[in-house]
Amino acid sequence: MVCTDCIVISEDNGQKKILLIKRGNDPYKGTWALPGGFVEMEEDLEDAAIRELEEETGIKLSSMFQFAAYGKPGRDPRGRTISVVFYHISDSLPQVSAGDDATEANWFELDKLPELAFDHEMIIGDFIKATL
Repeated sequence: MVCTDCIVISEDNGQKKILLIKRGNDPYKGTWALPGGFVEMEEDLEDAAIRELEEETGIKLSSMFQFAAYGKPGRDPRGRTISVVFYHISDSLPQVSAGDDATEANWFELDKLPELAFDHEMIIGDFIKATL
């Protein structure tokens, strides 16, 4: 299975924040995660990331940048899943609204993250080391 995950970073009063969603479905129901989801069979990877971000947070972007791919066996209890991570960095803090299978969407300070689903803590850590 192939999915995309989205890292959206914005700045608020000099503080960098990351957008997370609270999962409405298992696995990890009720846990915070990066917005994302499965790629449809005829869908481009970037298009899937943009679609999932809009469905789960209400943020509509025209493009995102590819960061990395994660595919360690066991990263998703549903089965073998490879995630291609995309990112967007904004100089403003857009309003968000949860939708689709997200029950909440909110901004978090990078140094005050909640417990995260899957391997998302590692993904965010890798992104911070590589880009910020």
